[in-house]
Amino acid sequence: MGLAVVAAVLWAVGMTVLQPLTEPVGPWSETLPGNNTYWARDLRFLAILAVAAGLVLAGGGRRDAAVPAVLLAGGWLAVDVAVDRADPYGAGATVALAVAGCLAVAATATLVRRPARAAPDRPVLAGTACVAAVLVLVATLIESPTDREPELDPAALATAGLLLALTVAGALAAAPASPSPGTRRPDGSPLPVTAERRRRYAVAAGIAVVGLVGLVLVRAVEPGHRLTPAAALGTVLLAGVTLLAWDWPDGRPTWWRHGLATLVAAVLPVGLMVAVAVVTGMLRLAAPLTALAGNSPINSADSDVLLSLSGLLAGLGTALLLARPATLGQAPTPPEPPLRASAERR
Repeated sequence: MGLAVVAAVLWAVGMTVLQPLTEPVGPWSETLPGNNTYWARDLRFLAILAVAAGLVLAGGGRRDAAVPAVLLAGGWLAVDVAVDRADPYGAGATVALAVAGCLAVAATATLVRRPARAAPDRPVLAGTACVAAVLVLVATLIESPTDREPELDPAALATAGLLLALTVAGALAAAPASPSPGTRRPDGSPLPVTAERRRRYAVAAGIAVVGLVGLVLVRAVEPGHRLTPAAALGTVLLAGVTLLAWDWPDGRPTWWRHGLATLVAAVLPVGLMVAVAVVTGMLRLAAPLTALAGNSPINSADSDVLLSLSGLLAGLGTALLLARPATLGQAPTPPEPPLRASAERR
């Protein structure tokens, strides 16, 4: 739940500190805004998705726990548009929105809390990690029309770092069950951590370090040339998700399967993102949100595109391939045998 709270605070900062930077000065702007003008909106939407992902992880991926998290995210998006229209700013507004967001997270967390003996839903956890990994790619690609705002890079890096933490945490939570450090027997004695579990933790640490370095390197690339390095970073993260979440027969990864997964990770997310961005740009799906928020419309020569939406749909599409039970190595639960009719009659 801690990561969801951090996401709520990032959303509040995005609304009161970053959003005013994207709006034209004065009530009558001579020129309409163009591509990437409302970059702060995408960062806020990514933070809202991070809230939902954090709550799904807190609930162990259980589907009955995921529903409140998804509903909260949907309601939060509606609130975001309404608050954006009110144009809040200043430290007081930041604190008020952050407190309200944290309270909403805490209230939802009471509904998604996993029972002590409930088994985690590995496919949902792995799917959440896949979505978060693709959203990391989106956060690293966020740009503004000028890219001169000093707040842009720190905000993009903070959001991407949060999503990276959700990626690693989700993938590790989706790993096959084995004792974690600190797990104890009923009598209080510690359970030994298996060698495989130690290796998975080492892999998780490596992915986190490589991911953090990658975030900084991608943002250091000149705007307009970040797609290729960002796609490479996304490939590494998704390959890391499969290493952490998939079963290891005989205690070792099946490398040819992970090689195929890496090929999928290198092509599918970026392809889906570009396709969704083109389609939504043609349909101008973001224009109603811009109007409802009271912001100036994007000029007709450019596109009002929600990169966060493109990343979400691309992440879900990637998860369908990389987080299926059969892909994880998780055998489906056999159905219970039906009762005999004769027994029922008796």
